[in-house]
Amino acid sequence: MANDAPRFTPYTHPAGGWGTAAATAKVLLEQSVLTTGSRALLSMNQPGGFKCPSCAFPDPDCRKTLEFCENGAKALAFEATKHRITRAFFQSHTVTGLMAQSDYWLEMQGRLTEPMRYDASTDHYVPCSWDEAFALIGRHLRALDSPHQAEFYTSGRTPNEAAFLYAIFVRAFGTNNFPDCSNMCHEPTSRGLPPAIGVGKGTVIMEDFDRAEAIFVVGQNTGTNSPRMMTNLVEARKRGVPIVAVNPMPERALIRFTAPQDIVQMATFGSTEIASEFVHIRIGGDLALLKGIMKILFERDAAGEQVLDHEFIRAHTVGFEAIRAEALTHNWAEIVDTSGVSEAQIRRVAEIYIRSRATMVCYGMGLTQHQEGSRLLQQVVNLLLLRGNFGKPGAGIAPIRGHSNVQGDRTVGIDEQPSQAYLDQVREVFGFEPPRAPGHHTVAAVDAMVQGEAKVFIGMGGNFIRAVPDTERSYAAMQKLALTVGISTKLNRGHLVHGRDALILPVIARSEMIRTSAGEQFVTIEDSVSKVTASRGVLEPASPDVRPEVEIVCRMAMATLPDSQIPWEHYIHDYHLIRDKIAEVYPEIYSNFSERIKDPKGFHLDVPPRRRTWPTPNGKANFLLFPGLAVNVKVADPSMLRLATVRSHDQFNTTIYSYNDRYRGVHNNRMVLFINAEDRAERGLTDGGTVALETISEDGVTRRVEGLTVIDYPMPRGAVAGYYPELNPLLPLEYCDRISGTPAAKSIPVRVITAADDSRVTG
Repeated sequence: MANDAPRFTPYTHPAGGWGTAAATAKVLLEQSVLTTGSRALLSMNQPGGFKCPSCAFPDPDCRKTLEFCENGAKALAFEATKHRITRAFFQSHTVTGLMAQSDYWLEMQGRLTEPMRYDASTDHYVPCSWDEAFALIGRHLRALDSPHQAEFYTSGRTPNEAAFLYAIFVRAFGTNNFPDCSNMCHEPTSRGLPPAIGVGKGTVIMEDFDRAEAIFVVGQNTGTNSPRMMTNLVEARKRGVPIVAVNPMPERALIRFTAPQDIVQMATFGSTEIASEFVHIRIGGDLALLKGIMKILFERDAAGEQVLDHEFIRAHTVGFEAIRAEALTHNWAEIVDTSGVSEAQIRRVAEIYIRSRATMVCYGMGLTQHQEGSRLLQQVVNLLLLRGNFGKPGAGIAPIRGHSNVQGDRTVGIDEQPSQAYLDQVREVFGFEPPRAPGHHTVAAVDAMVQGEAKVFIGMGGNFIRAVPDTERSYAAMQKLALTVGISTKLNRGHLVHGRDALILPVIARSEMIRTSAGEQFVTIEDSVSKVTASRGVLEPASPDVRPEVEIVCRMAMATLPDSQIPWEHYIHDYHLIRDKIAEVYPEIYSNFSERIKDPKGFHLDVPPRRRTWPTPNGKANFLLFPGLAVNVKVADPSMLRLATVRSHDQFNTTIYSYNDRYRGVHNNRMVLFINAEDRAERGLTDGGTVALETISEDGVTRRVEGLTVIDYPMPRGAVAGYYPELNPLLPLEYCDRISGTPAAKSIPVRVITAADDSRVTG
């Protein structure tokens, strides 16, 4: 596929529809699971079945027969694939040889089937027993000078039971070093929202989509990253609910969409117009847009209009006067210039907000991945507070999380900055004193590797090395480690960029059955609206020698902490015992867990702002001041363009399903640069030409990516976009949100380099 000629053909059809149906059938055939995969799809996101291994969007209580999307089907097909990686594969390939292969090629080789250990003398992975693998992990961890020399990564694919025990094991070992996938995407939600509303989660439930009178979708490509949400948006538009889409790239699904489950639309080739207002924002212009809307509200309030909920503001908030005064200092010229949006459109959007008695703001990484992402989210809260859009049907803030259970992992203890109340409960329930000092998030973990302070890395799922910034520096840092452990279903780059010792430990997938001596087990997942449901796999495991995450965690603990009084062996067999301990550590939200989870629909965890209760230090919702309009440090270089790294439609996180991006019209190529035609012409570039990108930074490090095909695309002036993770080498490790540490991947300052530029420099 990668060798086919690249081409760019604008996509003019509605998103979804027959294109989705064809793509789903194609991927099932490609992975040789048309029959098995189709049966499994009928169990995905259904009561008694398993949760989608892809995104974290919740399931409706009124369930449909087909409650999955195209990208969920792809995730399942690649997980349930008939292709297998056996010891013969590793005998045939050196690690050096595998490094030369693409991420897509590695993914396509199939499921891992047995534990493997790196043999430096031959540059091959060789088979090892599970006992040998755990003994090696235990030896390395016990040999460290300090527990803080180990990094324990968690992917969102990890279920609550395994994540909870992982958190207990690592704290019993003695550190809070918990870099996790949330650090790279929605950590500004976890760090930015609590000072404002007391929790780092969304405040809506699924029913709110049915009751909202306006829905804002900001910095989120719904049709690719959480396609099942499109059903809710289609139904809202059919009810006449205005949907405001705010994004630097016009995304096809938010323009027009055909629901594949809608028999009439499919039969008639019909579709639904989604966005009633598309706001073509500049990269980093969201703060100016928010301030513009608030300025309008304050001015109209001062003129005597009833546009603010003063009763709610008086009863529930503090800080109102300061944010009003600051918003009114900005003139329209600077708001328009910074946002890239006309005053007339901002006034139209403000009118939509004013007329709505219940507004939801849904957002994604277009807001979080900036240098001031956490503070930017606080301004979204400010806007919602002005009209009392918390704690009433149809209203609230909705972070649209990425990976399934990334939110659940945080809830049950995967947190490098744990609360003292949680640590006290751990001490009370498990009888040891946990470490109290904050640990490492992802950027800090990589920096510890760079500095030579970290010695061991254990990855519970994911593809850490491809997800992190500053690729060349990160690769070199990872290779200095004494031990790397990848706990995975599929082969990925993380197994090839490894320490002196390295292990690959194959794990049972979300869609597969877990059987222990106590019988068949299930796990639990928390979705992006804080609903916890059971997940029971329906397929046979990929091989007899793969293991569940819970068992792997427990056996790592047993090998590392031989004197531990925690009954790890019991937890391997009976997951109810784990849920009972979760209930003891979290009595306020997980009380009676084992009984409540028997409800096929699951249950919601308590989120106090839904009740207009604010677990902040002052007991109020806080308007938080953020002066100015900039969410990123200004760059003086006149040649600077702001780069946003994005996913293709045939991709989930670092998993590449193909070289195509159907909705953006890209085929057989991932090395592309989307650019505004005027910016392209101004630089003397040709549509379809080849350029390099170079990061503008002051740290003396040259960061450059070659061989990018220029594609004219309706980007705002001054903005370009390209695919993640191919463009991660351009993102400096230190270029991140100052509060959360989340890499600012949506606003990288870059310049375009042509062959002529190179000849002038070298000549």
